[in-house]
Amino acid sequence: MFAVYAQGFSSEDPLSGLVVGERPDPEVPDGWTTVTVKASSLNHHDLWSLRGVGLREEALPMILGCDAAGYDEDGNEVVVHAVISDPTWTGDETLDPKRSLLSERFQGTFADKVVVPRSNVVPKPESLSFEEAACLPTAWLTAYRMLFTQGGLKPGDTVLVQGAGGGVATALIALAHAGGLRVYATSRDETKRARALELGADAVFESNARLPERVDAVMETVGRATWSHSIKSLRPGGSLVISGTTSGPNVDNAELTRIFFLQLRVIGSTMGTRGELASLVNLLDVSGVRPVIDRVLPMEEARDGFAAMAGGDVFGKIVFTR
Repeated sequence: MFAVYAQGFSSEDPLSGLVVGERPDPEVPDGWTTVTVKASSLNHHDLWSLRGVGLREEALPMILGCDAAGYDEDGNEVVVHAVISDPTWTGDETLDPKRSLLSERFQGTFADKVVVPRSNVVPKPESLSFEEAACLPTAWLTAYRMLFTQGGLKPGDTVLVQGAGGGVATALIALAHAGGLRVYATSRDETKRARALELGADAVFESNARLPERVDAVMETVGRATWSHSIKSLRPGGSLVISGTTSGPNVDNAELTRIFFLQLRVIGSTMGTRGELASLVNLLDVSGVRPVIDRVLPMEEARDGFAAMAGGDVFGKIVFTR
């Protein structure tokens, strides 16, 4: 079958290990099902995999991709949940110490077919296209969990989204607006700030600019470049929810004094559960909110999508179609 996969690693030139070609059809274990992929979306996780982060050399060649929407074996339209937990695990899948994502231990979604546990498929409503649905399982699910599960935010609360532009950040803005929150967003790029306003941000600012008020929560995916600003932007007792460190994990000033003196909460957040994915899909179905798609490419042109993400030239999600 056709697939986009990692053949090797390189921290300096990650795309050198990317191959667009043929791979054997997947084997289907008991209790698993085959999904025929119609659309899948690109994540920073896929670039990190090509750098050798989270992917072991002995697992190569590995089909990349965590997100997909397509048809199950009965012809139903479905969305794939990318978190694979241990068969004996019960409860929140994201807390399973033996969990993995598709494309880490199990072959990923950038292919004609992907094999997943039967419990990892969620019905796709007709109101969502395959391209839109394929954006949800990683970036949008991450944003949903950050805001409403880990952040515990409710209508009327104020939230700052750092680094408007990426898949998670655009999802955070759109979902926060849909949830009745007052949304502030930052970006170094004037065009991205303007687009954040179109998504529903109430006000936008340059990176590290002072806000008109301290917020109830900050959604942090950038890391080192924005960490200090995030802490300083919180009201006493506020929460910082972090799910990524695209600018690096090693901060110059952790702001520990502010954290303990103002009784701030720093909360980690990773992906989301199957139940949260189902709730997210339902939210989009009834609200009309839709993922921001930067571009749609045939999977044969996946290398162009990877190059665009590596260069930072995106606003929203890059989607591959079959």
